[in-house]
Amino acid sequence: MQELIKRGNVFVAQPPLYRIKKGKSEKYIKDDKEFTREILRRATENLAVETKAGTRLEGAELRSFLMSLDEYQQMFRRVERKMRDARVVEILANVDYKLDTKAEFHEKANLEPVLEALKAAKVEAKLVFEEEHEAWKVEYLDPTKGTRTIGQDLVLQPEYRRMRTIARQVAKYNQPPFSVIRETKQESQPDWRELLEHVKSEGMREVSIQRYKGLGEMNAEQLWSTTMNAETRTLLKVDLQDLAETENIFSTLMGEDVESRRKFIEENALDVRNLDV
Repeated sequence: MQELIKRGNVFVAQPPLYRIKKGKSEKYIKDDKEFTREILRRATENLAVETKAGTRLEGAELRSFLMSLDEYQQMFRRVERKMRDARVVEILANVDYKLDTKAEFHEKANLEPVLEALKAAKVEAKLVFEEEHEAWKVEYLDPTKGTRTIGQDLVLQPEYRRMRTIARQVAKYNQPPFSVIRETKQESQPDWRELLEHVKSEGMREVSIQRYKGLGEMNAEQLWSTTMNAETRTLLKVDLQDLAETENIFSTLMGEDVESRRKFIEENALDVRNLDV
């Protein structure tokens, strides 16, 4: 019934993903980003963080830094899925290395410090010259002894580019160890990961958190107030931009050709987001 979609008559209701409850008050949260923002808001009401350099962060400035760290962590994990080694991603996230454009891979001197860093991290690696592209790349063995590459194709990946961008943004304050100060209590966190985890834990103390996996987990009153009420609900309009591509994907995933479906899953499995199992 394509005409329903073409005329803009099909919408998808957007139920909240979380409910946060403390005492008699409760708040519905639409997605993971908003959930993180709310948790950090609660955690930083009476909290400050000092960097190794002595810079003190609090209030909106601290929340902005922590939100950037949260996105940085997400991008780091996505790049790690591709590279299959956290040690390698740590090195790729170092913005002192010139690894942002294809042109930078034409200079051997830009890849040599990356190779040395990999060896220092106990990663077996070597420099290789690609005659076809007249560029250098680093080949390394992941923990399964599979060969992986740090080359020009890397800079085409959105997750990698975003990770490098955020790494630059947080560099000003990403100076561990961090001192977390709440009233007269002070705790030390050795790196940005521990800092983020600690503050999130503080924000989730003394609250009840429910993550919805389906509308069946809501009672009728909750479903009405969060999802069905025309005055407050959020809807997404279903659009049909490429009929041929849509038909191809639908046939691949729902058709009888098992081999095509298996191939599609293998090629796209690492990019799946929001998977509930």
